[in-house]
Amino acid sequence: MEQTSGRRGGGRAARQAARTARAIDSVPFLTRKLAPVEVIGEEGLSLIEANAEMLLERVGVEVLNYPEALAIFANAGCEVTDTRVRFPSGLARSLLATAPARFTQHARNPEHDVVIGDPHLVFAPAYGSPFVRDLEGGRRYATIADFENFARLTHMTPALHHGGGTLCEPVDLPVNKRHFDMAFAHIKNHDKAFMGSVTAPERAQDTVDMARILFGGDLGDRTVLLSLCNANSPMSWDLNMLGSAKVYAENNQACLITPFILAGAMAPVTVAGTATQTLAEAMAGMAFCQAVRPGAPVVFGSFASSISMQSGAPTFGTPEPAMMLLVMAALARRLGVPFRSGGNLTASKTPDYQAAYESAATFLPTILAGVNFVLHTAGWLEGGLVMGYEKFVLDADQAAMAGAIIGGVDLSDNGQALDALLDNPPGQHFLGNAHTLANFETAFWRSAIADNNSFEQWMESGSHEAPARAHDVWRRMLTEYEPPPLDEAIEAELTEWITRRKASFPDSDV
Repeated sequence: MEQTSGRRGGGRAARQAARTARAIDSVPFLTRKLAPVEVIGEEGLSLIEANAEMLLERVGVEVLNYPEALAIFANAGCEVTDTRVRFPSGLARSLLATAPARFTQHARNPEHDVVIGDPHLVFAPAYGSPFVRDLEGGRRYATIADFENFARLTHMTPALHHGGGTLCEPVDLPVNKRHFDMAFAHIKNHDKAFMGSVTAPERAQDTVDMARILFGGDLGDRTVLLSLCNANSPMSWDLNMLGSAKVYAENNQACLITPFILAGAMAPVTVAGTATQTLAEAMAGMAFCQAVRPGAPVVFGSFASSISMQSGAPTFGTPEPAMMLLVMAALARRLGVPFRSGGNLTASKTPDYQAAYESAATFLPTILAGVNFVLHTAGWLEGGLVMGYEKFVLDADQAAMAGAIIGGVDLSDNGQALDALLDNPPGQHFLGNAHTLANFETAFWRSAIADNNSFEQWMESGSHEAPARAHDVWRRMLTEYEPPPLDEAIEAELTEWITRRKASFPDSDV
């Protein structure tokens, strides 16, 4: 990203900052050097693990409308009574012994392959919003054109390493067929890794079939899809989620197993209680994937937020979910699987002050916790109901900062700066010091959106606040967008396959 076209001042320094930002951010994923923050010790983590085992053994999980899953659980050693599945103590953890600690998700452009698992960090856009918002159009239902716009913006945003999944819900398309258009929009408009459909098992299979055309072969030797499967908290899984997980797992494609919890409504109000339930639900889902295909890649996901105890509305940026995130990251490391959580979350309706501080209060713990895959990095508004164009740009700008934090403290000779300290006379500034001159272009991370000019310069350039500057950025990005090359034969085969597949069954709103 660059400064908005209406901005003056900065000149050479601004151009250097833009070049530096691009150089730092243009990596396929980030690698952590900073040690993760842990908020409870061995005794506390062991206690939560024991409680989760007890929950799985005594209560178990309900499996709705999916007899085949009940049989799979039973064959894996679970105790199945009607639709209730209970895990003898230690069984879920033992099944997870075959899950890889990290894996590579391949993109159609190999330069954008991502490694998911420690010590790496991958950012993806927000997911699932039925509405979009921008400064000119306001809040409105999302369309496939909006979906394509966000796919293009993601392609042009170096700080986003992954294409994501349901960038917004294209409500102008039939429910039972829109997954074709969404997957094709990912394939056509960017060349990063992307996520598959999970709204029904047959739609998951459609995604796998499209990926086979795109990548060639049966995909058994490589993972090209990562797809989100949510538990129906508390302690319940259904056909659509487990059925989709089965399709992906048996094809060696990755499943992101995430209990979606609003503490106080879908779990206890305490951090430890919610962590116990999250661990139990996620272990059940990941164990299912291993029972389907040992070694299938899985990601332990946690989405745990608080609610207003007065209204029941979700709240974001509060201390308790941050603590939950830090605890769950530690539990995932002990389990030996990659971890997903966090993002730039807010309940605010617009990209205002509330959106900024709530997002920051979620994003900073995300970075410090040691998360490996971050969904909802950019665009989230209104508790996930809205994908915001300006919010997307502002969030992505903050994501570009993460590498500077998780890179830790530079203790090289240059980082110690001892020669500069010994040579610089007392009372004399460092602006002209040789060390400063050698490092000034890369010394500090620089925002591409923030305005650091004087008041007079800001007034002269139009007095634009951050959302207005972000609006200019995304509009210019779409104007300058160029699609990445896609093999014409593959595109033609995909187009013909989608057309034929859509014609094979009627439109439906379910």
